[in-house]
Amino acid sequence: MKTCLATFTIPLFISVGIVTGSALAQDRLVIQRDVDTFAVLPDGVRFPEGITANPANGDIYVGTFDTGPNSNKLLRFNRDGHVVASRDFGITPLLGLEFDRAHKKVYVLNVGDFVGTGSKIQRVTADLTQLEDVAIIPPIGAPTPRTVGNPDLSFDTITFGDNARVPNAMVFDSHGNLYVSDSFQGAIFRIDGAAHCHTPCFVATVAHDPLLATAGFPPFGANGLAFNSAESALFVANTGDDRVLKITNLSSTSPTVTVFAESLNGADGLVFDDKSGLLWVATNQADEVVALNANGRVVAKLGEFRGINRNGTPDGLLFPASPVIVGDEIFVTNLAIALTPTAGESSAMKSSSPTSRYLLRTRRATSPRKTSPAGRSLG
Repeated sequence: MKTCLATFTIPLFISVGIVTGSALAQDRLVIQRDVDTFAVLPDGVRFPEGITANPANGDIYVGTFDTGPNSNKLLRFNRDGHVVASRDFGITPLLGLEFDRAHKKVYVLNVGDFVGTGSKIQRVTADLTQLEDVAIIPPIGAPTPRTVGNPDLSFDTITFGDNARVPNAMVFDSHGNLYVSDSFQGAIFRIDGAAHCHTPCFVATVAHDPLLATAGFPPFGANGLAFNSAESALFVANTGDDRVLKITNLSSTSPTVTVFAESLNGADGLVFDDKSGLLWVATNQADEVVALNANGRVVAKLGEFRGINRNGTPDGLLFPASPVIVGDEIFVTNLAIALTPTAGESSAMKSSSPTSRYLLRTRRATSPRKTSPAGRSLG
């Protein structure tokens, strides 16, 4: 059965390259649902998840999260949506990607624990020809139990388990330090000076907190990462808890982890727009990309799922996983993966459907720069 990866273009009514648009200045929610296709993955390549970009030339890099039987690929697209390079990773699924602008290399999160080869961080040259291991994800186990209060003044205690190291997302700070989330161990790791450390590089644990784990659905805790413009806060998506968290005091031995935004159905990849001060969140269970202001309030919603086209492509967003900003556009991977079976149809059957090969692009229209509490910068 034909499978495909596509990118969609979502024209925005506001510019994420500015502080606020006219609608935001009126403290109103901006909604734009239309999307267009940008690119389709090659035959036999499914489940685009991680995404990053080379801002110098606009190349888009996409990794696949395929648990079999298809091979996983790291693909390089040009700005016209054509595949110009590909690298095979065999049975090992890939999650987050991050581009090192200074050294022109793509960092890759390799979830080898899912196939018995060990989870690690790798990097490859921009042309995808030279691959090397950077670091091994340390096995630190699950965080301590989480106690949750109830309205009747009783308490629930959630105890977390983990049988795998699942590095999920990455972000560099301005000093070249690489931060990595681990969805199953409920942790944030850091590699200092990732481009120059002696490999295998030392991986420090920055935060190991019960708020970074989950007992929810989808079963992934700490996920997307993004710094605010001042790098005073690191935002972390918790997919299963439908939250975005905020970590401050990162240089402390005990950073502060708090809830920044709630009720974001399947909060997945994050990207911060320095120009607008908005934090964009791919919500994979809501099939939309939303923007949060400084108060953690949703001020824009982009895209929706409208069904399956006759050629097998999804009409709109279907499990949007990871976003990246290039110029005035946001590119989003459309993972389109089945996590639950339906009556008479196994998850494996659903996962082989023609909807599993899509990447999305959102286009940003300009609007006047104004100031408003709704658009106040997160930085």
